[in-house]
This record gives sequence, structure tokens and C-alpha cells, in this order.
Amino acid sequence: MAKVLSVCISVTKGTKKHPVPYIDVKVNHGIVSDAHAGNWHRQISLLAVESVDTMRNLGLNLSAGDFAENIVTRGISLKTLPIGTKLSIGEAVLEVTQIGKKCHSDCEIKKLTGKCVMPTEGIFAIVLKEGRIYPEDKIEIIEE
Repeated sequence: MAKVLSVCISVTKGTKKHPVPYIDVKVNHGIVSDAHAGNWHRQISLLAVESVDTMRNLGLNLSAGDFAENIVTRGISLKTLPIGTKLSIGEAVLEVTQIGKKCHSDCEIKKLTGKCVMPTEGIFAIVLKEGRIYPEDKIEIIEE
């Protein structure tokens, strides 16, 4: 079963995010109180713990939010989801808008290891249905 392992926010851009007990998501906004919120195509970032584990296997001690991801997942291959995929997570519904992103040249993880998983394995989404998302919430792909 696919599920949420952690939810994270940051109050300023360009910093690691930190775990919180839950996140509230709003249409045309993203995550309430997150620095990256706004009416744009990358309202929420998701990264699979399986991708994080790839980096941990290189000897890094990583925590939720270290890749600036908002939602850490388990049991779903995020990087293979087509753009437009709709995900039911907790009370909310998200739509995948982008797979990966250009890595910041000053990324600490890339400096340490020479690689980073977020540019190829992280995904971004917008909010279609508002709600609250908690760790342990089930993630389901909405088939149309």
C-alpha cells in the first residue's frame, strides 16, 4: 500500500524543509505556511523514500525534508507517473504537473556526493481538492 511517511514545510525558499504533524493544502495555493506556496505549477513536491534510500546507501545521513520535498512517500513509483496523474492523499487530491527539476548548483547533497535524486525522481503537483494530509495517509492513483 502506498502511503505518506512524512510531511514537511519551510518558511523560506532555498532551505531544507522540516517535518510537521500535518499539512493543509489549498486550491490555487499549495501548502498553507510553506515558502513555495503560490498559484503556479509546482505547489507541492513529492519524493519517494526509496529514492532517498538510494542516497543513504552512498553514506549520507538524511532526514525528511533534506531535498526540500514536502511529502515523502513509500510504495509508489513517483518518477514513473505520467504528468496529469491524479493522486488522492488524505482528504486532498493532487495532480502531477512536473517530473524532476533542474538542480541548484549550490545543493549541499550534490556537493557531497556528486549526484542528487530530486532532479530526476522528485515530482511536483498542484492541488485539485483542498484538505489535510497526515503522515500514514494512504495514497491512491485516481483512475479516470
